[in-house]
Amino acid sequence: MGILYNQESNRTELQKRLAQELSEKAKKKDLDPAKELPDGVDDSAYIEGTKQTTALAWVWVLIVVAAVGIAIWLFVVSGNPL
Repeated sequence: MGILYNQESNRTELQKRLAQELSEKAKKKDLDPAKELPDGVDDSAYIEGTKQTTALAWVWVLIVVAAVGIAIWLFVVSGNPL
């Protein structure tokens, strides 16, 4: 079993003042209406001007996979060691 004690009794005046200031700052931050979570409508301006992925995106994936495969095959066929 451990011994439980009150941490307030061992704090210096500076530690008490800093703890009070930090708790006041945390309360102010919680009450600040400008710090609300994004609403998903006005805050989505970074998406403007972008396009949605088309149905042919899988074709580009296949082209990249084929190009990597061909590069590996050519390297193996050439007989060059790493």
